[in-house]
Amino acid sequence: MRNLKLILSYDGSDFAGWQVQPGRTTVQGALASAIGRLSGENVLPQGSGRTDAGVHALAQVASFATASTIPEENWMRALNDVLPASIRVLEVVEAAPDFHARKSARAKTYRYRIHRAAVCPPFLARYVWHYPYPLEESLMMAAADVVVGEQDFTSFAAVDPERVERMAAEENVRNAYGRTNNVRTVFSSSWIRDGEELIYTIRGSGFLHHMVRNLVGTFLLVGKGTLSREDLKRILDARERSAAGATAPASGLYLVAVEY
Repeated sequence: MRNLKLILSYDGSDFAGWQVQPGRTTVQGALASAIGRLSGENVLPQGSGRTDAGVHALAQVASFATASTIPEENWMRALNDVLPASIRVLEVVEAAPDFHARKSARAKTYRYRIHRAAVCPPFLARYVWHYPYPLEESLMMAAADVVVGEQDFTSFAAVDPERVERMAAEENVRNAYGRTNNVRTVFSSSWIRDGEELIYTIRGSGFLHHMVRNLVGTFLLVGKGTLSREDLKRILDARERSAAGATAPASGLYLVAVEY
């Protein structure tokens, strides 16, 4: 058996997220089907994380074991021939036997794009959050580092007990009392203005369900003057989802890189 590592890029607009779901089109399902067509194997590739419906990836990482003797370079060409055009395989390499796309990951980087112009070009609409309303962007930039460090991000986690429990069981992320542990380490957090876009980039050890989108929605309140830098600290300490802002739309979010 060989353990293959894939790097994928995809437009998540028309997918119900990464994870296989009955009766729904997903990235994992499309990739599994393509692998099966090529090798005849029933394989479920494992991703570095579950991107939600509508979320994009510049460099998602997946891995799977195969008995196929197809050369690595042929895998890439063949998969791209059978996958939908919205999913592209950028690289296929043989990894160590113990490599696992999710369990071996040490850090991930996400990016969120907000289009600030009065009119959003139609060819960008699926890939940004169009927000043309007044914002004090400098306040958002100044507050970005509040979330840096090892902290409990419960206030920015989706309130979805069943999913949280399932993900915690898979990732073994529990504290001494058996409860889900929402502590994560954020290595960097920043906002920049690039042309007509306000862009948020965050790099961390791992992310909770909807965490980045909930952070963006909360930073937006800072830009509107509703919250201050000190309020962000209080929201973190509250460990209550209701204390933070609304969830930003999926269309502006990208998985940029995974580190091992």
